[in-house]
Amino acid sequence: MLLSLVFLIVLVAAIVGFVFRHEIKANFETNLNLALKNYNATVDQHSDAVDTIQRTLHCCGVQNYTDWEKTEYFTQRGIPQSCCKSQDDCSERDLKDLNKAKLKVFVDGCFFLVTSTMESKMSVVAGISFGIACFQLVGIFLACCLSRYITNNQYEMV
Repeated sequence: MLLSLVFLIVLVAAIVGFVFRHEIKANFETNLNLALKNYNATVDQHSDAVDTIQRTLHCCGVQNYTDWEKTEYFTQRGIPQSCCKSQDDCSERDLKDLNKAKLKVFVDGCFFLVTSTMESKMSVVAGISFGIACFQLVGIFLACCLSRYITNNQYEMV
């Protein structure tokens, strides 16, 4: 019964994720915009996440690097260092000027890169999930066989 319950929970989670994938994308975009708006370059989980995404995927902002212009951080310090193509060639003065920054930072937005990366990896996730589901079904079948074997032998022992 426990294996069946786990299998059903995983199946329902997969179906819900597939059905609500557009809402998940919209929610991610909203949260990314909120993280940019509240960005402060200190030890903050959201700011660290934005920096990590920008460094790893070589992107800047949500739709593009000009998204930073609407933030309070931009008025104080310009575009964050995590957007720079080369850390050695990015001065704070250059990052405050969008025209100069265009040559020194990644211009592509992170939202499209994150969603396209997730969608490209989805087939791998689906394949692994299918393999695990097959093992779970085999486990359920073997558990039922074992239960039936124990039940049948119980009457013969007496």
